[in-house]
Amino acid sequence: MRRLLPAVLGVVLVGQLGVLSQPATAVSMWRPHAGVTWQWQLDGAIHTSVPARVYDIDSSVRRSVVTTLHAQGRKVICYISAGSWENFRPDAGDFPASVKGRALDGWPGERWLDIRRTAVLRPIMAARLDVCRSKGFDGVEADNVEGYRNSTGFALTAADQLTYNLMIARLAHARGLAVGLKNDVGQVRRLEPDFDFAVNEQCVQYDECAPYAAFIAADKPVFHAEYSLTRSQFCPTARRLGLSSIRKRLSLRVWRRAC
Repeated sequence: MRRLLPAVLGVVLVGQLGVLSQPATAVSMWRPHAGVTWQWQLDGAIHTSVPARVYDIDSSVRRSVVTTLHAQGRKVICYISAGSWENFRPDAGDFPASVKGRALDGWPGERWLDIRRTAVLRPIMAARLDVCRSKGFDGVEADNVEGYRNSTGFALTAADQLTYNLMIARLAHARGLAVGLKNDVGQVRRLEPDFDFAVNEQCVQYDECAPYAAFIAADKPVFHAEYSLTRSQFCPTARRLGLSSIRKRLSLRVWRRAC
């Protein structure tokens, strides 16, 4: 929850990866390193002066915002929801009723998706990632990828989630985008080889940080946020584990306090 290609291909990729609207550009994919600082802002006008090397912002921002951050030497992550339907997105009408499940608790206008319906969801998610790529983002945060642990209205299994999350990773990599695993703590160790960074909420508060050692050991950052704990309560643990940790408010506006 939101708590919010190397070398030109020369061909259009179809099938299991979805459709690329145009060949990827000849750039190397971003490979972030553990410990890099970050800012997470999904609401409000983006403040580009926060002292962080990585910004995680919503896919709806103008390309000029990404360009400005790049000019300052920042890397920029594109936030999308990969596991929920959102009634405020421009592609909301592309989702058939059959894939929309129960409402996400606390998030009006959002409903869980039936991630077993990959033939339906693959092209929609591919198009969302095409938007991220067209705006120049370096990576993607795919949210709501642990539906199997929630009351979605569908009989989702851990295996269903694993298949879907790996599909999202392949779609992102095919577009030259680094991809982050959002929460899904129960599958961190299995998915780490296929993801380039992780995004976690409140793992110190809920004593769930241990699995992320797999990312840190692979020199991949764990972008971590706490909401309720004070910095004195979570920063010592975060530093010991090598997490890139900040305190945020649930609104995920510009306010931020780093460890």
